[in-house]
Amino acid sequence: MLTQDTRGGSPPARAIVRHPDAVAEADLPVRRALVLPGRELHWRFSRASGPGGQGVNTTDSRVELSFDLARSPSVPEPLRERALGRLGGRLVDGVLTVVAAEHRSQLRNREAARERLAAALRDATRADPPQRRPTRPTRGSVRRRLDAKTRRSAVKRLRGRPDD
Repeated sequence: MLTQDTRGGSPPARAIVRHPDAVAEADLPVRRALVLPGRELHWRFSRASGPGGQGVNTTDSRVELSFDLARSPSVPEPLRERALGRLGGRLVDGVLTVVAAEHRSQLRNREAARERLAAALRDATRADPPQRRPTRPTRGSVRRRLDAKTRRSAVKRLRGRPDD
């Protein structure tokens, strides 16, 4: 895909070539088949509790990152249904929200929130593990188990008082 940078009004000296799989900086890659566009992520900032020194009451370092999973056009339908089912308890009106307030800087909390949201969606959209097919025990293992039970029974029987 060839895109041109037309900032400044004059024609560019060279065209910027982007790889078709390139991800914009604001986009959030969750997995190979799922990249959330930055325009669908909603940020809120507030004052965090905890350490912060003099700037603790003036810096909005707590970060809330929300993503409308139920109405997002960027999530394929099968992944959306799987994620809605698995994240049902964490969703409010179909919106998944993660909070990060453990760092003193807003930038680090933003990175932590992005990683948390990606991890939650990655886990929620993961394919189900294959169902276990129960197997029958082999004839030899059944024989060994029964022989061991017989020996154990004999040991316990011999512990008792002798019959006269």
